[in-house]
Amino acid sequence: MTFEQNNNIKMFGEKIGYAFAYFLFTTVLFFILILLNKIPNSWSYFHIMMITFLIALLGVVIKGFLE
Repeated sequence: MTFEQNNNIKMFGEKIGYAFAYFLFTTVLFFILILLNKIPNSWSYFHIMMITFLIALLGVVIKGFLE
């Protein structure tokens, strides 16, 4: 009997895992910055989300450039 790997489930799992890790990292970073008073009072979670998104996007661009 041969078993085929289901690539759709694997790709879906990778995307869900990446999104979960992104939000977990962003939340932890936000609370650390709030507790240490390192961000302006006018900033919200959305601002930290944009910063971490730009860092992740930069990593993808650099990875694509190096390949």
